[in-house]
Amino acid sequence: MAELSRLETLQQYAASHKAMVKTSGQIPDDLYREFNVKRGLRDLNGRGVLTGLTNISEIVSRKKENGVLVPIDGQLWYRGYPIEHLVSTYSKGRYAYEHLAYLLLFGKLPDEDEAAGFIKNLALSRDLPTNFTRDIIMKAPTKDIMNSMTRSILTLASYDKEALDTSLENVIRQCLMLIAVFPMLAIYGYHAYNHYENMDSMYIHRPDPDKSTAENILMMLRPDRAYTEIEARVLDAALMLHMEHGGGNNSTFTTRVVTSSGSDTYATIGAAMSSLKGPRHGGANIKVIEMMRDIKDHVRDRSDDEEVSAYLSKILDGETFDQKGLIYGMGHAVYSVSDPRERIFKGFVETLAESKHRQEDMELYRSVERLAPDVIAKKRHIYKGVSPNVDFYSGFVYNMLDIPVELYTPIFAIARITGWSAHRLEELVGCGKIIRPAYMSVMREEEGELKGSPKNHDELV
Repeated sequence: MAELSRLETLQQYAASHKAMVKTSGQIPDDLYREFNVKRGLRDLNGRGVLTGLTNISEIVSRKKENGVLVPIDGQLWYRGYPIEHLVSTYSKGRYAYEHLAYLLLFGKLPDEDEAAGFIKNLALSRDLPTNFTRDIIMKAPTKDIMNSMTRSILTLASYDKEALDTSLENVIRQCLMLIAVFPMLAIYGYHAYNHYENMDSMYIHRPDPDKSTAENILMMLRPDRAYTEIEARVLDAALMLHMEHGGGNNSTFTTRVVTSSGSDTYATIGAAMSSLKGPRHGGANIKVIEMMRDIKDHVRDRSDDEEVSAYLSKILDGETFDQKGLIYGMGHAVYSVSDPRERIFKGFVETLAESKHRQEDMELYRSVERLAPDVIAKKRHIYKGVSPNVDFYSGFVYNMLDIPVELYTPIFAIARITGWSAHRLEELVGCGKIIRPAYMSVMREEEGELKGSPKNHDELV
């Protein structure tokens, strides 16, 4: 009871000071406009503020016509290759994700020998320290697998005698090891939670060195280790499409910021994980799944466009579902006409849905994809078009693969660790300066006058 009493006392203290924090933290919107502050590092038209240069990937959503920028179908390039070409070239074979990982990390597509050597070294790295699973992953099981993974990542530093060495060759070694063990950290973390919290059976399958990342994920997750070729190919495609998306997304920018401070690989990737787990970043596909279940529960005739549109309108007005006024999976910070990842992924989704006899669910997704942009356009003032993003379908895919919802964001992390690693390496090689943006103080004197001024703003360092 004493422990509970202390907790209650602290909670009461926090509650009594909440209003003070809210008051002191409020900054009038007009000051952001007066001093031309780009909130969220984006201008009023949604364009990102330029903060760096990269050779790793490129996102294109507009082109100039007669001196005017106009929206176009989105494009995504990895190291100078369009993502459509890469996925179509490698998706029919095993180790597609691994080939693209080599490309992102080292700047070129591997030849046969280079690919074999890379895959072999990943397999050699796919091993955790003795008793790590028992002593670290299973010690404090949690439903929050992202937190479990982050704890494991930071703890792995204790097992690395060269943890603080930021030389290029050492960081490459560390990045390869983390890329290799991420599936184990995620899936073992889930099994620990499922056993201790859900009272289910415990089983830990060791990864197979002869299997790809996608195959090992499915094999380690399932009691019977069984999976189909279609399942592995679709998951492989998901990993390829999620592994990198420019330097400006929140978790990749976090990677570059922490790297620029001189911090070690484990702390850097742990910070990126903390960024990705935020619902505004890595949790979108979970909300799509929940929204689609809600639509199925409340729309009687899902083949009736008018009824579906009417319910989408209610969601957008905040009258139903989670009352947030959002149609999840629709829209993107950069893309407007289309998200290239969604365009590519949709074909894989349709193939998997047919093999799983989920065509009826697929039809509902198609309907929402078709109807939602018009509903949004009628109710929202938007400066660019709205189209589905890749996470509109990714949750549906994970659901068809019987991947538990607790692993949806960790699967994203398993893919994105490659992009984070590539950006960490590029930051180490090419920058050399700590990333330190400016914040302008708008504190008020006791008489209420604003201390900040344009002069102060110009002198910011």
